Amino acid sequence: MDAVLFIPVVVIAMLVIMGIKIVPQQQVWVTERLGKYANSLAAGMHIIIPFMERVAYKHTLKERAIDVQEQAAITKDNVTLHIDGVLYVRIINPVDASYGVENPYYAVTQLAQTSMRSAIGKIPLDKTFEERETLNAQIVHTINEAAATWGIQCMRYEIRDIKPPATVLKAMELQMAAERQKRASILESEGKQQAMINIAEAEKRQVILTSEGAMTDQINRAKGQGEAIRTVAEATAQGINFISASITQNGGKDAVALRIAEKYVEAFKEIARKNNTLIIPANANDAGSMVAQALTIFDNIKKHNIES
Repeated sequence: MDAVLFIPVVVIAMLVIMGIKIVPQQQVWVTERLGKYANSLAAGMHIIIPFMERVAYKHTLKERAIDVQEQAAITKDNVTLHIDGVLYVRIINPVDASYGVENPYYAVTQLAQTSMRSAIGKIPLDKTFEERETLNAQIVHTINEAAATWGIQCMRYEIRDIKPPATVLKAMELQMAAERQKRASILESEGKQQAMINIAEAEKRQVILTSEGAMTDQINRAKGQGEAIRTVAEATAQGINFISASITQNGGKDAVALRIAEKYVEAFKEIARKNNTLIIPANANDAGSMVAQALTIFDNIKKHNIES
């Protein structure tokens, strides 16, 4: 009797154990009841009916990186490139991922390859390397439009490597070398031009400074000469004033007569020394008459100054 009761208990226990399902975190299990979709089990413990319900699909909600194999693509200018990349996707609808497509990851990978070939065919070779970001965005947009019913979303796509043919690569290297040489020549010519401009500016500045220095020197010389002439004139005027004051004193006229006689004799002496032929006035031996004439002239000048 005990053995008969023990068997059903064991069977019930086994059925209960079979019906308990523990779903890990970041996973969703899709169950079917008699071949039809029944429920989506989130993370945690769940109980299903054995033999009637079963776990048909298990999906992870984590983002997954998928290698996109290298493929050949032809650019707009008919250059064949070999391109590979990395695709980042995740399941957003486990039911659509289970029943919308047979293998969502494989379908997305194939779609990424075809989208890449289509995008490369719209641009020339030169822009292929420059517009990686644009190509990545186009591929992601195309994949998400096509995979909207697959329950999977493309987060981003990154082109990993672009390999042009060896001949094209060599031509690109030559072109880059020519461009570098061109830039170097331009920079060198601009440097020479700037150097010539700097030299011209320096020479111009030197000429300006030299002319300004010469002008300043001439102004200073003119001021010096003016000061010298003014000083000489002032000294001469002071001497004349002193002589005039001395003449008005007692004996001043006699002193003037003596001075004139001395200058008269010295003048004839100097003339006789410098010239072999000498023309002298008839009364040259009469120094007294010459002095008298000079004094008469002096008296007339003095009288005229007093009257005026």
